[in-house]
Amino acid sequence: MRKKSSASMSHSSQDRSTLAKRAQQLRLQALSIAQGMRLGSFRSLYRGQGIEFSGVREYLRGDDVRSIDWNVTARMGKPFVKVFEEERELIIFIICDTSLSMDTGSGGFSRMQKAYETGSLLVFAAEHNASPVGAVFFDGAISFSCAPKSGKDQTMVLLSRFESRSGTSFKGSVLSNALRGAGKILKKRSLIFILSDFRSSGYETELARLALKHDVAAIRFTDETDTQLPDVGTLSFLDPESVQRQLLPLSNNAFKKAWREAGINHLDRWTALCSKRGVRTLTISTADDCSLCLSRFFSIKRDARA
Repeated sequence: MRKKSSASMSHSSQDRSTLAKRAQQLRLQALSIAQGMRLGSFRSLYRGQGIEFSGVREYLRGDDVRSIDWNVTARMGKPFVKVFEEERELIIFIICDTSLSMDTGSGGFSRMQKAYETGSLLVFAAEHNASPVGAVFFDGAISFSCAPKSGKDQTMVLLSRFESRSGTSFKGSVLSNALRGAGKILKKRSLIFILSDFRSSGYETELARLALKHDVAAIRFTDETDTQLPDVGTLSFLDPESVQRQLLPLSNNAFKKAWREAGINHLDRWTALCSKRGVRTLTISTADDCSLCLSRFFSIKRDARA
């Protein structure tokens, strides 16, 4: 029994060591991303998230009479005014898709691995900027959620989720539920990142509703096989979601052309949908450098929404 316990402790210690090394590497890579958040396309979001009520004080000569709190004034028998402060804390929230379709890729990395790396970089960027960060993970059901918090403990909680390679439990994708859940969790305007392949349906209304109250960035994870198939004859293809197998005639030029056009059209419709709702978009392929893609994304000069 002692030997088993010792081995278990050794394995646990090794896992923590590996996680710590990985965390250090990602933390360094995230520094430029954090700077981009503050100085690049999202810089205006850090200038003030609006006006927040902080309390009341006695009325002083010269105060705007429109700021008088009449309820407190009536109770106290003398005039009191409301005091407001400008919010400068930007809340980061990540919605991460871990559905079976994300666990695909033609190269050395899957979409899910790239999403996990991207999510980890965003978490560390939030830490660099002292921003509270929270997340929702989903596949065919909501698998994990936590409200935004600041600090290294929260960073490590989320990093451990992104470093986890455990399989999904439920088929399908409840992106719509995840978007709705984020809206319920977030009480203040936040910067929301959606990490997904967006191979889901029925989420458009919830995306529009979320984008009305928050700044939303949709990051789509792609693979070259979305539009380009190898010429290897007939291939037996297993759909990861439906678990249905079908034969793809990859040597048939008409089929390959239709596949390519369908992939391009799907991406174009998604881009148009996001643009219509004021959602910023970024595509990251399984062959891309996530850190470089994020750095470029945040450095692009855009006019942030009011």
